Amino acid sequence: MTFRTLRVSLLCAALCASLAACVTAPPPVVAPVDTTTPAQRMAAVEKIAGHDDKELSVQPLRDPQVDDLRQSAQAARQANDLAGAAGHLDQALTLVAEDPAVLQERAEVALLQGQWAPAEQFAQQAIQLGSKTGPLCRRHWATIEQARLARGESENAVSAHAQIERCTVPGIMRY
Repeated sequence: MTFRTLRVSLLCAALCASLAACVTAPPPVVAPVDTTTPAQRMAAVEKIAGHDDKELSVQPLRDPQVDDLRQSAQAARQANDLAGAAGHLDQALTLVAEDPAVLQERAEVALLQGQWAPAEQFAQQAIQLGSKTGPLCRRHWATIEQARLARGESENAVSAHAQIERCTVPGIMRY
C-alpha cells in the first residue's frame, strides 16, 4: 500500500466519521394524548345504552339493604364523592356479589374515577352473570368500549362496540 492510498483511505475514514457525527437522531415519537375526561366517557356510555319504551327490561326483586346501599352510592356519586359511591357499592357487592346491575354501577364509578382496568373487569363480570339483551347489556359493552379506548386499545374497543348491537332486540310492534 502506498502512502497516497493510505492518505486517501484515512481522509475518507475521517470524512465518514465527521458526517456520522453530524447526523441527528429523529425526534421521539410522541403518542397522541387522549383528552377525553372520565365524565365524557360516562356520558358516552349513557348515550349508547339509551332506553327504548318498546324494549322489555326485567328488574329483579331487590334486598332492601342492597337498595339502600345503591341509593347511598347514587347520592354520593351525584355529590361527586366517587370514593364514597365505590365504598357503598363494594359493600352491596359483599351482599349480592352476582348482581349484574350492582356490578355495572360499580364499573361506572370506576370509569368515573379513571380506573380503566377495574371498570372493564366489573362490566365483564356483569356480562357473564346478566342478560345478553337490553339497556343493561348495552351499558356493560359501552363501559368496556370506553375503558379500552382510555387505555389506547382502539382495536379492542371496536370489538366491544360491535357487541352493543347484539344487545338490542327489536320490540314488539303493537297496533
